[in-house]
Amino acid sequence: MPAACYHVVHETIYRYDSPVSLSRQLLHLTPRDCPWQRCLAHRIAVSPEATTHRERDDSFGNPVRELSIEFPHDSLEVRAESTIEVRSHLPTDAALGAPGRSPARLHASPTWESVRDALDYGARPVMVDASRFQFESPHVRVKGEFASYASKCFMPQRPILEAVQALMSCIYTDLEFDPEATTVATPVLQVLADKRGVCQDFAHLMLSCLRSQGLAARYVSGYLLTHPPAGQPRMVGADASHAWISVYCPGPEGGRWVDFDPTNNLLPDTQHITLAWGRDFSDVSPLRGVILGGDAHQPDVAVTVTPLTKAGQ
Repeated sequence: MPAACYHVVHETIYRYDSPVSLSRQLLHLTPRDCPWQRCLAHRIAVSPEATTHRERDDSFGNPVRELSIEFPHDSLEVRAESTIEVRSHLPTDAALGAPGRSPARLHASPTWESVRDALDYGARPVMVDASRFQFESPHVRVKGEFASYASKCFMPQRPILEAVQALMSCIYTDLEFDPEATTVATPVLQVLADKRGVCQDFAHLMLSCLRSQGLAARYVSGYLLTHPPAGQPRMVGADASHAWISVYCPGPEGGRWVDFDPTNNLLPDTQHITLAWGRDFSDVSPLRGVILGGDAHQPDVAVTVTPLTKAGQ
């Protein structure tokens, strides 16, 4: 499958009810380079211009930008513009330890119990990169309710990727996408009870189910190209940030992470643009910070994803 190339503009505007005297912000707006993805061009424009800023990688390897605005201002505008090339990264039989390079038969993956046992405390070798995605985090819980919900998908000796795909389909079927039902602070237990939410709720629920089974799974933030109704033009700013999950599957050369999108019930490929990953949304929020002043304020966010015909266009 040929690579896909996209131009992404992510704009965030804060308008404050009263002046902000000091603002410190952490930006996860730079797409990370992955084995299947290259960021060909990237720039971030901030208004008013920051007093100081620096770039670094966070503890998960995501590129981040820190900025400080140390004078009064009544608005903050951040525009991130990127050109990204994405190649196909669906799992193959070879990646799962089976012969051939064809798209993976998910039943060729190891059983979920063997993966759980390999990640268990005291198991050797220690899978450091995977094990830190096994536990509770601010928006993900490890509880019996989630293990019980997922149990019908995790039957004895079922291959892990087949079980995870079944869980993804179950969440997609049971939950209704409803942008009015939740906020970023809605507990994942309430999402399970109400069965309504947005993409980050779908992802947090799936992570809670997988970690409650003793598996390692991480939260992935990024973008997804949306398609307008037939005959309608694409609208600037009509796209949105997206979220999905990635589960660890042991295999040759240390194993690999396999993406699943419970909001759309599919395995992400060239249509998904990876921005960052972490334990949950709190690790990869696009824009997070502290301010002095400002009173009440809500951000206006607009995302535009435009497919390009060739890299660098």
